[in-house]
Amino acid sequence: MKISNNPNNTSTITGFILLGFPCSREGQILLFVLFSGVYLLTLMGNGSIICAVCWDQRLHTPMYILLANFSFLEICYVTSTVPNMLANFLSDNKVISFSGCFLQFYFFFSLGSTECFFLAIMAFDRYLAICWPLHYPTLMIGRLCSNLVVSCWVLGFLWFLIPIIIISQMSFCGSRIIDHFLCDPGPLLALTCTRFPVIELMSSTLSSLLLFIPFLFIMVSYSLVLRAVLRFPSAAGQRKAFSTCGSHLAVVSLFYGSVMVMYVSPTSEHEAGMQKIVTLFYSVVTPFINPVIYSLRNKDMKRAMKKLLGT
Repeated sequence: MKISNNPNNTSTITGFILLGFPCSREGQILLFVLFSGVYLLTLMGNGSIICAVCWDQRLHTPMYILLANFSFLEICYVTSTVPNMLANFLSDNKVISFSGCFLQFYFFFSLGSTECFFLAIMAFDRYLAICWPLHYPTLMIGRLCSNLVVSCWVLGFLWFLIPIIIISQMSFCGSRIIDHFLCDPGPLLALTCTRFPVIELMSSTLSSLLLFIPFLFIMVSYSLVLRAVLRFPSAAGQRKAFSTCGSHLAVVSLFYGSVMVMYVSPTSEHEAGMQKIVTLFYSVVTPFINPVIYSLRNKDMKRAMKKLLGT
């Protein structure tokens, strides 16, 4: 990476400056306390799901194994941004090193990509369970479940690798100030000395494919599930099926509803404040809410949680 000797740059700066949420010192401390609480609760909520699945033999099924892996993914996802954001609240210069910035960029987008794939295979699991109930135990065996999980992680961490490497080798000019709380491609590409439309197009295309292919797969899966559920003879069976799928659909709606706004066109001119709010929602708020959604709407998970907590 090359840094231009522009007069606007200061010699003491050794990386990018993440502005985060500019406000008074008291406001920064308040935000630190607020997000520290959200972060700890997110770790506890998702960690509880992992522990419940590990300790309760009745939850050793593909659906709950996928859910436990998804909870671990959420812990990693929120950890890729929040600790640095908390440090920035208490920092005066708010500098992130170049290597730190691109490591955060890589892990944040790789984990986000993995989440898209995970949501798709969780929908596939529900499709098999509801549309092929008699064949489900022989179709969704442990080996297939493990292969799907590994494939999600591998694909997620390879999806944006080449664009991130290319962007990291670009020359950056100007103030190197990023008006965001994380290293995001839009603000980073805006700081490059020369615009590279091919890189912008590649980033936009990869983002679009990543979002729409899993999303269409999820929608097709649940369309087939809905058709199968409506053919159930009993209302109780329909309610149970809708209850099983409802949690996942709620999580899909929360995640995709916000992430599609931002990354279909990563270099589009979004207002900085709106960028931060939308990114904050899907990267911090959604992992915080997910354990509540899965716990409240699932009797088996509620029973396992009570057993775990000794109540």
